[in-house]
Amino acid sequence: MKVHQTDFSKGNVYRNILEVSIPMTLAQLLNLLYNVVDRMYIGRIPGAGATALTGVGICFPVITMITAFTYLFGNGGSPLCAMELGRGNHEEAEKLMGNTFSMLLISSIILMAVSYLFYKPILYAFGASDVTFPYAGDYITIYLIGTPFVMISLGLNPFINCQGFGNMGMLTVLIGAVLNIILDPIFIFGLHMGVRGAALATIISQICSGIWVLRFLTGKKVTLRLNRLAMVIEWARVKEIMALGISGFMMQFTNGLVQIFCNSTLHIYGGDIYVGVMTVLNSVRDIATMMVHGLTNGASPVMSFNYGEKAFGKVKQAIKFVTVVCFSYALFVWGIIKIMPEFFIKLFNNDPTLLEKGVPALHIYFFGFCFMALQFTGQAVFVALGKAKRATFFSIFRKVIIVVPLTVLLPRVGGLGVDGVFWAEPISNLIGGCACFFTMLATILPELKEK
Repeated sequence: MKVHQTDFSKGNVYRNILEVSIPMTLAQLLNLLYNVVDRMYIGRIPGAGATALTGVGICFPVITMITAFTYLFGNGGSPLCAMELGRGNHEEAEKLMGNTFSMLLISSIILMAVSYLFYKPILYAFGASDVTFPYAGDYITIYLIGTPFVMISLGLNPFINCQGFGNMGMLTVLIGAVLNIILDPIFIFGLHMGVRGAALATIISQICSGIWVLRFLTGKKVTLRLNRLAMVIEWARVKEIMALGISGFMMQFTNGLVQIFCNSTLHIYGGDIYVGVMTVLNSVRDIATMMVHGLTNGASPVMSFNYGEKAFGKVKQAIKFVTVVCFSYALFVWGIIKIMPEFFIKLFNNDPTLLEKGVPALHIYFFGFCFMALQFTGQAVFVALGKAKRATFFSIFRKVIIVVPLTVLLPRVGGLGVDGVFWAEPISNLIGGCACFFTMLATILPELKEK
């Protein structure tokens, strides 16, 4: 693939965003294939598809919480790196990248060790039963082997994108996704490994992606090179990285927290079948938010660079562009899901009971889905411009303050039962999304005008 670098200091801001966000959106699509393809194949294991799918779904909070640490360092360091590039300070930008790598490596080893020690009580606490635990245990014990590689791959990829190499960032994900698609059916069905085969295919793919990232960032084509001197940890710099990355960390970590509460509450009110339904809903949500993730992640380095360069007019243009595209897209997706819910559920499993329970849940869960785009847009702007405290607050506000209490309380209101769990999501999208977005407009736009 030809190495193309976008110069954020020149040209139309919309073109710059699209040059980075289109490859990143494709990368988001490919990244989904890591987990979504696993779920599609797992849901079709003969005689055990629905149960195996539920068991693997219980592992997602663990995986989500581990991934949160890649956001803490990767999504904290890369906007700071882009700002320093905008200021022309390449030495500091390189040190930010090197310190991020060191923290990703150290934290991945610690997380892997802790998860291995306590995975059994953790999975039971997250909603596993004696029926589903064997599948969850088989998957997580193999998946954890790839922790350092997945954290390095996901955590350092933003540093490829913030230098303007959008197509190389996409290739990082493409390598892993294609390998995963090829290896999944071989291991799951050909070698009759079941969920263990899905996990093995995933970690092999992650290892290859991680090696590719390291090779590219230590090569000669990059503006910033990963080197040993830059990897020497300086805690003042790490604190700065974590201060900005904490919002992405909280957003991802609280996603895992919400999954725990959802699985536990659904297990109480509906049993294993509804934990399976939630696994499918989370998978559909991942597909539905793909473009929003890609566009906001693609716009972030452009906004960070232009903010560091003091091109505030371009920053305002970027905010307007991202808002219109994300909201329009989310409104369209909501309509598609409303019209053909069975299609999305059948992507993962054809079980009649899962389909019967899943269709009403899907309608509730995605009601007012367009307001979720406001949360992503507001959050992306806060992070891109280094507004760590505001970004962190709204991460916590939507998930911890709104979703978790509603997940616990709504099933007890008016006999809602499992429906109450599903209603927590659209309510939080409306309240949290609007609060985050309109606060961003009220605080950021006047600041840009003054400057």
